[in-house]
Amino acid sequence: MTVNVRPGSLRILHQISHLSSRPPIRSISHAPFACDHHKTYRSHVPLRVDTLPRLRPSLPLKSTLCFQPCRPASTANGTGWYESLADSTPVHLTEQLLISVHQATGLPWWASIVCTTVALRTVVTLPLGAYQAVIIAKVEALQVEIAELAKRLRYEISVRAKEKGWTEKHCRYQFKKNLKRIVSELYVRDNCHPFKASLLVWVQLPMWVCLSLALRNLSLGVTDAATALQTELTVGGTLWFSDLTLPDSTWIMPVSLGLINLLITEVFALRRIEASKFQKYVTNFIRGISLLMIPIAATVPSSMALYWLSSSCVGLGHNLLLRSPRFQRLCRIPPTRSDSDTPYRDIASSFVSKYIK
Repeated sequence: MTVNVRPGSLRILHQISHLSSRPPIRSISHAPFACDHHKTYRSHVPLRVDTLPRLRPSLPLKSTLCFQPCRPASTANGTGWYESLADSTPVHLTEQLLISVHQATGLPWWASIVCTTVALRTVVTLPLGAYQAVIIAKVEALQVEIAELAKRLRYEISVRAKEKGWTEKHCRYQFKKNLKRIVSELYVRDNCHPFKASLLVWVQLPMWVCLSLALRNLSLGVTDAATALQTELTVGGTLWFSDLTLPDSTWIMPVSLGLINLLITEVFALRRIEASKFQKYVTNFIRGISLLMIPIAATVPSSMALYWLSSSCVGLGHNLLLRSPRFQRLCRIPPTRSDSDTPYRDIASSFVSKYIK
C-alpha cells in the first residue's frame, strides 16, 4: 500500500520517532503518571509509515503523548486540611504526652485524661488567666485618667480651632489623632496593652485543638501506635461511658458540657456593670457556640467529650478562683470597680435576680 506523505509531515514523523527513542519521562516525586504511555513508545519496532492514518493538510498534527502530573497517594484519596492537621507533629507529640502520663501514673484511661487536663490547665492556663486579669485591671484603672486627658484635649483643640479657624471636621480629626497617641503612651507607660490580654486565647485554643485531635487519633486507631492502644480505650472508661472510643449515647456529657460553658459565659456577663453593644454581641455568639457544642460532643468519641467536659469544669473553677480577693492579692492583681469582698454571694444573687425572679 502506497501513502503519499508531504515533506513537512515526514519531518514531524521524524520528530515523533526521535521522541519515542528518548528515555521515559519521570516525575519529580518518582510516582507513576496517571497516563503512562512510555512503555508503548519504548518498543524497538521500527515506525512504519503505512500504519499511520492519512494526514489532513488543513489540520495540525497532534501528538498522542499526553502526560499528566502525578499526585501522591494521600492526595488521591481525598485527604484535606483536617487530616493534615490531625497528622501534624504537635498532635503526635500530644499523643505521646497522653501515653506517657497513662504509663507513668498507671491510672485507667478516663482518669489519665482528667488528670492531664487538670495539670495542663493549672500549669499553663491559670497563670495566663492571672496575667490577663492584671492587664484588664490596669486598663480599667486607666479609664479615669484617659477621661480627664480627653476633656483637657478637647478644650485645647477648641482654643486652637478659634485661633486658626479650623473646621468641625478638622477638629474631630485632631482630637482622635491626639487622643490615640495619648492612650498609646499610657499603655506603654503602664505596660498594659489590651492585646496582651488575648495571650490566654492564643495559647489555650491550640492546646485544646491538639489534645482533641490526639484523643481522636487514639480512639479511632488512625496511626500504628494508636491501633495498639485502641483496645485499651475500649475498656478504659467508667460508669455509663465504659468504651471511650464510642460516642456518649446517653448525651449526659454533651449536655453537661453545654451547661458548664453557658455558666462560664454568664459568670463573665454578670461581672460587667455596663456592657457595650459589641460585648453583648460577643456574649450572644459564645452562647450560641456553647449550644452548638452539645450535638458535636454527642458525635465524637467519649474520650474527646470527657476531655471537653473536664476542661470546661476546670475553666469554671479557675474563673471563680480569680474572683477570690485572697487569690487576687496573692497574684498582685490590682483592684477594680467591679471587685467585691463577697464575690460568690454577689454572683449568686445576680444570677437569681436575672434568671429566676
